[in-house]
Amino acid sequence: MRGKPAKKRQLFPDPIYKSRLVARMINKVMLDGEKDNAENIVYGVLRELSKDDKEAAKIFEEAVKKVMPSQEVRSRRVAGATYQVPYPVKHERSEALAVRWLVEAARGKKGKTMEKKLLEEVKNAHEGIGDAIRKRDDTHKMADANRAFSHFRL
Repeated sequence: MRGKPAKKRQLFPDPIYKSRLVARMINKVMLDGEKDNAENIVYGVLRELSKDDKEAAKIFEEAVKKVMPSQEVRSRRVAGATYQVPYPVKHERSEALAVRWLVEAARGKKGKTMEKKLLEEVKNAHEGIGDAIRKRDDTHKMADANRAFSHFRL
């Protein structure tokens, strides 16, 4: 490894819900530095989830927890062959993947505003269905299928 690893930047919780996860979602939804638009979208989704702020944040966090993967595969080159080796996922990365998959699933839909698409995806994730959940399941299936190569893990 060359140079020093990048330092983790501290992510401050959002001012309304006091949640680091909501702040992370806002940053992921944001395009071209337009944070106001991203905040309006995410806060609109949370308002639609529930009228009570605490309950809305709780529903949102449960939805993200259901999407969070516990394993993933990484490519590992051994003796000229490349193997997909399953690795456990740290909490920080797991949360980042879940938020990313929710936003990508919402962006992949057509015909509605981003707020409606994201709301639909969060509700589906809370119920255990939807594209983000399917992505998590595919990741887990791939890790299970390649369990035979887990001895290549360092």
